[in-house]
Amino acid sequence: MASYLQWMSQVLKEAISLGGLPEELHDLIFKPERVISVKIPVKMDNGKVAVFEGYRVQHNSILGPYKGGIRYHPDVTLDTDMALALGMTLKNSLANIPYGGGKGAVKVDPTKLSSRELEELSRGYVRALYKFIGPEVDIPAPDVNTNPQIMAWMVDEYSKLSGRNVPAVFTGKPPELWGNPARIYSTGFGVAILAKAAADAFMGGIEGKKVAVHGFGNVGSYAAYWLSKLGAKVIAISNIYGSVYDPNGIDVELAISKPEVINDVRAYPKGQKSNDTDVPLFVDADILVPASLENVITPEKVERVKAKLIVEGANGPTVPEAEKLLYSRKGFHAVIPDILANSGGVVMSYLE
Repeated sequence: MASYLQWMSQVLKEAISLGGLPEELHDLIFKPERVISVKIPVKMDNGKVAVFEGYRVQHNSILGPYKGGIRYHPDVTLDTDMALALGMTLKNSLANIPYGGGKGAVKVDPTKLSSRELEELSRGYVRALYKFIGPEVDIPAPDVNTNPQIMAWMVDEYSKLSGRNVPAVFTGKPPELWGNPARIYSTGFGVAILAKAAADAFMGGIEGKKVAVHGFGNVGSYAAYWLSKLGAKVIAISNIYGSVYDPNGIDVELAISKPEVINDVRAYPKGQKSNDTDVPLFVDADILVPASLENVITPEKVERVKAKLIVEGANGPTVPEAEKLLYSRKGFHAVIPDILANSGGVVMSYLE
């Protein structure tokens, strides 16, 4: 199977062809303006020094400063970061906000770090990138496994290096530090609004529609919450540890109120529990929200997907070959693409 970066290139070529645009536009859009690779030494709690690999891809600044999140994940690669940065350029353009696209990452499993180690890693990332970011140059934000607390550490470190307070260099900050109170749930809220709009267009409305959510992190949990508030019935959720399925409906408000469920969905007190994280992909749902990582819905899995509407909460969850197979099915409605479906977060970051 092609990598995320390879299939982003393929999709871009198809879009250029459909638009009747010159082929050379592909290289102009596809290739990033700058790729930064850094090493971040951290003194660990055991007294040893660990060196972590980090990236920042500054993809395109034609419309304004680079804008895109920072993810902490053990499986991240530079190729993945480049694909995500391209996606941010397209997303920000589609949202009609004055930003280019960028993306950052650190190759780390943050669950294995203490709070002190995590803070030192986050501050070290800023020190390594200080000369390349700024409110009018590149404005990072949270992404997978990063949050307002990490943004607060990063703003503080950047401000120390600058000799003045510079809160606008990062978005997704806590409200107490000039953050947007709506930012924390805005991506998931946007996914829910797009799902409702699509359900209104294709299914006669969202009321009573069965929804499965693959990935119950920030995006997935808030998408599930707002979809339930809009009248949908969430029947399956999952995270890295497993899944929960309840055909009678999951009490999402109860689920997100319990930290142990946010950590491991199998701690939810009802429903059928499984160690299989892919259960939501295959249950009998009307709407599927893939909200974990890229390359989740593959040609090998697509035959088991029953949903007639897919709303992409994650970036790049549906492989192009799988998407074509979905559209060849009788009765399948649409894949609402990530650059539209999950753009609520960057819109709120712009307001921040």
